[in-house]
This record gives sequence, C-alpha cells and structure tokens, in this order.
Amino acid sequence: MARTLTIQAHDGGNFSAYLAEPAGGKGPGILVIQEIFGVNKVMRDICDGLAAQGYLALCPDLFWRQEPGVDITDKTKEEWDKAFKLFNGFDLDKGIEDLKSSLAVLRKSPGCSGKAGTVGFCLGGRLAYLMACRSDVDAAVGYYGVALTEHLAEAKNIRKPLMLHIANEDRFVPKEAQAQIKAALKDNPLITLHDYPGCDHAFARAGGEHFDQKAADLANQRTADFFKKHLA
Repeated sequence: MARTLTIQAHDGGNFSAYLAEPAGGKGPGILVIQEIFGVNKVMRDICDGLAAQGYLALCPDLFWRQEPGVDITDKTKEEWDKAFKLFNGFDLDKGIEDLKSSLAVLRKSPGCSGKAGTVGFCLGGRLAYLMACRSDVDAAVGYYGVALTEHLAEAKNIRKPLMLHIANEDRFVPKEAQAQIKAALKDNPLITLHDYPGCDHAFARAGGEHFDQKAADLANQRTADFFKKHLA
C-alpha cells in the first residue's frame, strides 16, 4: 500500500513524501533519497520494491524549496536541463535537515520497528553518505554518489554501517576522485565499498541509458543483504 505524507520542515513550511508500506503493515524503515529527477516513477518503484521486502519505504520531495512536486525523467534534454538546474540550486545542508525530519517521521510511523536505514542514488548517494556522517540512521547505502571528495573529512563521524556502490566508469566521478574516496574510507570497518567495473553512472536506474542488469542485480542483492543484517 502506498500513500503521500506531509512532513513539517525544521525551519517552517512542509513538504510531501511518498510512503510505501509492506503487506503486513510492520517492519523497519528505509528512507529513499531521490536522484536529480525528483520523486518520479523510478523512486516510487524502488519504494514499492522495498515494501515488498518488508520495509516501510519513505521518499521525501527534496526539491520542494525550489519547486514542489518535481517528477521528471531522464529521457529529454529539457528534463536534463531542469534536473541540473535543480541540482545546482539545491541547498545541501537544508536537504540534510529535511532528511532528518523525514527520518523522524518514518521512525514514528505506525508499524515501523524504530530501526531505519537510508538508500540514495546520485545526488541521493551523496546525501546517504552525509546522513551516515551527520545523523543517527541505523545503516546507509549510497549508489554512485557524487562529490563525496568534498566530505571525506566527515567520515570520522560515521558510527553505523555504510555501503557505497562505485561505478568505475562514472562520468561524474573521475577515477582520481574514486581513488581518493577509497583511500580515505577503506580502513573504516563500518564502511563497505563495492566496485562495478565497466559501469557508468546510474547503472542501476531501470530504463536508463547506462542501465546494466547484471550489475544492478548484484548491487541490489548486496543492498538487500546489508539491510537485512543491520535493520532486523
């Protein structure tokens, strides 16, 4: 079952979030963090898939401060242009606060066990890493997060398990940046890094230009096992 929630922001105003609930109505929570295309069908399908695995999956509208209700695809230049404009105008720190507000709502949702993880993609992958650094989320997973090199000093704050999926041919994360990320994080026992050779950015986005079924299946299974271990 899926429905829309309204979440109160820490600094006033409110924003919407898509909530998918498991058939039994009870389970741990997972905060799903959007790509640059808003809470679109791809994100809603991810939530629905997690609900089928027994989780309450919540995907908040993080672009609401610029334009509420963004729901676009990666299929046209106009949509890409809009997505990058929203990305460039995104306030990272306020976004983290909105995610913390969403996490609190998720944990208090009827049926939530109180345990809650987060998973994010692209921009969301960056934010999932930052949630591991700046919040009390119980477990975090980032898919091809961008600009992580800007936040490596915050890794010392990580207190709960974090998994990162790294696309080795990521057009938005050069190999030099990937090397910096691995060097900075490899010795932290709470952090698991997975490489995907030959894969470009967004290899797990169903229907995307660089979708790789084999790599996506592997990453998604690793994520499922990770959440099962840490959110049970």
